[in-house]
Amino acid sequence: KIRNQIAWTDLEKELVWTEIVTEKIRQQSIHLQEASAYEEAELLEKYITEVEPGDTSNREGHAAKVYFNALFGLDFTRTEDNNINAALNYGYSIILSTFTREIAATGYITQLGLFHDNMFNQFNLASDLMEPFRVLVDREVKQMKLDSFEHDEKMQLVNILNQEVSIDGRIQYVNNAIKIYCKSVFDALNDDDSSLVRFYRFEL
Repeated sequence: KIRNQIAWTDLEKELVWTEIVTEKIRQQSIHLQEASAYEEAELLEKYITEVEPGDTSNREGHAAKVYFNALFGLDFTRTEDNNINAALNYGYSIILSTFTREIAATGYITQLGLFHDNMFNQFNLASDLMEPFRVLVDREVKQMKLDSFEHDEKMQLVNILNQEVSIDGRIQYVNNAIKIYCKSVFDALNDDDSSLVRFYRFEL
């Protein structure tokens, strides 16, 4: 499997990364519609049509700025030290560790990413694959009253893994959906067919 991973071509990785970025922006747009931020959701829909192979025009970055400002206010930045960012970062770390565990259990190396390529990041591949799942954390944090960020709030975020989503025609816990999605990404890369990637849909 590691030999296969090393042999994945730049084109294969680029095509799968494009699918992942597009899906992340789509999930963000759906969340904004739920939050009644229709204008911003429409802008993200436009960004989806502008995603180029490998996202060379950085639609992901543009979408993120619009998205977070629509959710948490125009003054909000992801670098600020506040309870919202603490909750987001904690939730993301749970998702990241779940992906890291799944990638390692499947026999691949987490350091070798598709897009993320930081020699100091041991989790480049997990950072890539988790992107569409970040929205599950965003959705949870948006609903939380974050007067404080303590044990109860952390447990609420841990419980995201037990939420139900639809993937590949079946209802699954997020934990299982991550396994199914990871396998589909590896199948897509090994078979050179990005259409094999299976994404989740959130069950409201």
